[in-house]
Amino acid sequence: MVFKRRDKRPILDIILRFFWPKGGWGRAFYYIKHRLHRLPDTPQRIARGIWAGVYTTFTPFYGLHFIHAAAVARLMNGNILAALLATFFGNPLTYLPIGIVSLKTGHFILGNEYSHDDAHRASFIQNFADAGHDLKANFLSLFNGDTPDWGNLIRFYDDVFFPYLIGGIIPGIIVSTIFYIVSVPLIRAYQNRRRGVLKAKLRAIKAKKAGQSAD
Repeated sequence: MVFKRRDKRPILDIILRFFWPKGGWGRAFYYIKHRLHRLPDTPQRIARGIWAGVYTTFTPFYGLHFIHAAAVARLMNGNILAALLATFFGNPLTYLPIGIVSLKTGHFILGNEYSHDDAHRASFIQNFADAGHDLKANFLSLFNGDTPDWGNLIRFYDDVFFPYLIGGIIPGIIVSTIFYIVSVPLIRAYQNRRRGVLKAKLRAIKAKKAGQSAD
């Protein structure tokens, strides 16, 4: 194939780039900020898109954050591309604190006790592993005639997914609103400065043409 890589990337390199992209997260965040500032839309609509994208990272719909962010941005009349870019607020560096805060808040709201000690973290990881095993086994049961078992998935829903879903609402609204409040004046200032630069360039071009005509 024309666009296929000639050198196959090692698995370790793929994993490393997932947690630490080429150039570092600082460069990645700078690129996202630059793209957000240059979007051709009003500061309010771009900021509403940012709100939607950041809020989505506090939901447990991993793998569907783009779709979720676009839907929320559409409902808020926000910029959808800004929402998609803002989902990168959720990354391997932030998902752990986001998950802990959302789960603790969710269990508190539901009246459950939550701890993030070593034993609970092991149980948390085991819940994910058991739910994934059930999903795979139940899918295969469609073809091999085995009886589906939903016990681990139900436990995962009760212990992780539902508390995460409920608990992410409050911190998600708080953090995304902070991003919105900060984004509006920053984007407006950037757009005004950019318009000023473009007008100055246009005046310089007109002055140059006028000088050439006079000659």
